[in-house]
Amino acid sequence: MTDPAEHTLVQTAEGTVRGVWRGASAAFLGIPFAEAPVGDLRFLAPVPRSPWTGVRDAINYGATAQRRPFGEVTAIPEPSIPGDDILTVNVFTPAPGDTDASLPVLFWIHGGGYKAGSPASPWYDGLAFNRDGVVTVSVGYRLGFDGFGAIDGAPANRGLLDQIEGLRWVKRNIAAFGGDPGRVTIAGQSAGGGSVLALLASPLATGLFHAAISQSGSLSPVPPELAQCRSARLAELAGVPATLDGFRGLTEDQVLDAAAQMEAPPTGPPISPQDLVDGLVAGPGILGLQFLPQADPASLPADWVAAVAADPRPLLLGAVAHEFTLIGTELAPALGDADPVELIRASPLGELTDQLVAAHPELSGPLLVGQLLSVSTFRRWVPEVATARSRGAQRPTWAYDFRWPNPTHGLATHCCDLPFAWDNLADPSVVSSCGPGAPQDLADAMHGAWVRFATTHEAPWSPWRPGSPRTMVFDAAPSERDGYGFETRAAGSPSAGVPAVRG
Repeated sequence: MTDPAEHTLVQTAEGTVRGVWRGASAAFLGIPFAEAPVGDLRFLAPVPRSPWTGVRDAINYGATAQRRPFGEVTAIPEPSIPGDDILTVNVFTPAPGDTDASLPVLFWIHGGGYKAGSPASPWYDGLAFNRDGVVTVSVGYRLGFDGFGAIDGAPANRGLLDQIEGLRWVKRNIAAFGGDPGRVTIAGQSAGGGSVLALLASPLATGLFHAAISQSGSLSPVPPELAQCRSARLAELAGVPATLDGFRGLTEDQVLDAAAQMEAPPTGPPISPQDLVDGLVAGPGILGLQFLPQADPASLPADWVAAVAADPRPLLLGAVAHEFTLIGTELAPALGDADPVELIRASPLGELTDQLVAAHPELSGPLLVGQLLSVSTFRRWVPEVATARSRGAQRPTWAYDFRWPNPTHGLATHCCDLPFAWDNLADPSVVSSCGPGAPQDLADAMHGAWVRFATTHEAPWSPWRPGSPRTMVFDAAPSERDGYGFETRAAGSPSAGVPAVRG
């Protein structure tokens, strides 16, 4: 129980909420922005929350859409909280009730492959941003089939629609929490970073935010025909017709069980080492994710890169050096005695083999194969998007590359940049993940850049320009230099399975 003296009230458009002071800032947790997406509302667009009377407690995180985490061990702590009211926001603010404060706002979208993840992670606590004068909001959204499965009679990309409804809530209410509704920066990592790119491209999000940060963002909209086929397969596995009523008759566990069958590795003769490497070049299919954002005229253009390139809002984007590189160790048995370098040389990126080896002297053997997935799934998007935006009208774009090697495995892997951007290295869960010696100077530099971008919509280094791909490299000694040379060449390789950079 908290002391009543530690509580603070804020009046929103829907009703009064009670948060809790934590030193110099307050947290308001689990505030519903939409009705629970259950019953007749399941698989529909989010419905704005009806007003309530009295005071609603907002001192504990609300229910999460995640029912099962991504795996037995996840890179970050991601609590699953039961309940139907999953469409909520968490607001962290140093100025609750001060409508004149007009502080910048950071709107955070968690990752998790569009099927998992949690806004209740302690890694997304906004305390450090509050200390530096930024109001922080994290949002819950529908995941997996409920959020992204294709259903006749239901809108596509419901998870994205939830994020957009959360932004509408921010526009209505954030001034009451000391935030400036005219200075909202959306940000996210992994699937959250992909969501950021999707929102930049979506006509439905126009006017709801003013700048964007995409960390390890990955986005490849699924063609509608393939999305329908996947939904039909889930219906077949679950034993129901592929209709809105048929899917509504399934419990969450039935949906998750059927989706797990779809994501299971295929049975049959083992894939050859060469086919395995070629598949890594082509993209993230090896990950088995089924229900992802799909191309949709209303919410997400198929050519999203062109839409993002045309958008004038400032964008900061980047990736970590070895996103999924460690998957190479898991693939080593399938590679057998084959020489990984020669397999890469025989792949669609074969002409760039020597450049890949030269770009990564820290990698050898199967880890070089794993780096292909890092490039095709995450790192390629940085130069592709930045280059497209820097042509013509030269939309304001800044790139970064996080390269600090985590001492547990000596690489900069997926998610390891988060504690530095959020400046929460002292959190026990961060210490267990990053080790006790993570450099605070690096957190000061990266978090400081995020604060500056949220405040001014400019990063403290040179923007990306045609022929001048300036990049901030976040390492033990951060420095600005030309970056993403290999990824730029890989994206533009005419023989690669990766589409070329578009402008």
